Amino acid sequence: MKKIFLLTLFHLMIMAIGNAQEIIPDKKQARDIHSLIANYSLARENKDTVLLESILTTDVDQLVSSGKWRNGKNESIKGMLQSSSNNPGTRTLTIDRIRLFNQQCALVDARYEIKNPDGTSRKMWSTFIVVFIENEWKISAIRNMLPSG
Repeated sequence: MKKIFLLTLFHLMIMAIGNAQEIIPDKKQARDIHSLIANYSLARENKDTVLLESILTTDVDQLVSSGKWRNGKNESIKGMLQSSSNNPGTRTLTIDRIRLFNQQCALVDARYEIKNPDGTSRKMWSTFIVVFIENEWKISAIRNMLPSG
């Protein structure tokens, strides 16, 4: 009984160590994810609903810096377009890190800056959860954060 317990414990430890390894995206994954985030930025800038439709999952959700939630593709796109109209400026997303959880899901951290028409800048962070479905990467969730102080 003691041998079975120790063998089981050893097996669980090996599995935990193996699963704790960070999965590094290969060049194609990294390029495709960078392209996805660039397309998101472009779609927001140009208010391109067709492009937004193609890069967001149906159940996408978004938490914006004001604390408001947008749930689902339709509500998210409507809010994105309204936000771009209400807050004009040039939006820039610069990816800092891509962390794959597995081959179909990744966390993307990006610096998010809006340069306002008056020359001021609003510097934030965005985190995207992206998923590989239907043979392409799509955005499943967006979290925008405005650092305090």
